[in-house]
Amino acid sequence: MATQAIASANETDWTKPAAMAIPKEGYFKLQSGRCGPVYPRSPACYGSTIIAKIKPGRDEVIRKYGRTIERTIAGLPEALEVLKLHYLRWVLFDIGKDTYFMYKGIFDTDFDKYTEDAVSLLSRYGLNTVFENLDGFPEDWKTNAPAFVQFVRERQCPSFLEYGEYPYVSADEIKKALKLKAAFPACSI
Repeated sequence: MATQAIASANETDWTKPAAMAIPKEGYFKLQSGRCGPVYPRSPACYGSTIIAKIKPGRDEVIRKYGRTIERTIAGLPEALEVLKLHYLRWVLFDIGKDTYFMYKGIFDTDFDKYTEDAVSLLSRYGLNTVFENLDGFPEDWKTNAPAFVQFVRERQCPSFLEYGEYPYVSADEIKKALKLKAAFPACSI
């Protein structure tokens, strides 16, 4: 609890790096959201790490999906804007003879909203998700958002430490600061 109290006091001070140790459960006090436990906002904002086994032979399909996202963002930079992402990392790795997929996202909204927004975004444009290549992913996810949420919740691996060099700063705030910086000529010191 002390960590949570310290974090709340420092949430407005982006000038000092901050770290937060998070209990194994992923939260300090169990509080239910719309789709499960509410994970705390940390110095790194919100985030999720999902680890799941991929369907056999799907590693190249997943890599191709990554290239599709790259092309989409190149042509439509605001395509994922609703998700309020800072960063997204996808990793494929082997454990024994099986290949696993790790989805790591850092974003500004809580976990439930991020997941709901992702389902809405993909459904609105009739897109598929890379998660369709993962074992156990519900085939009816486009019409059954709770099944999608349950899938990601069951594979969510809460972090136990999060650090922010500029803590609690949203992606929009960072973009505004960079626009302001660009508006002024560079000064040499």
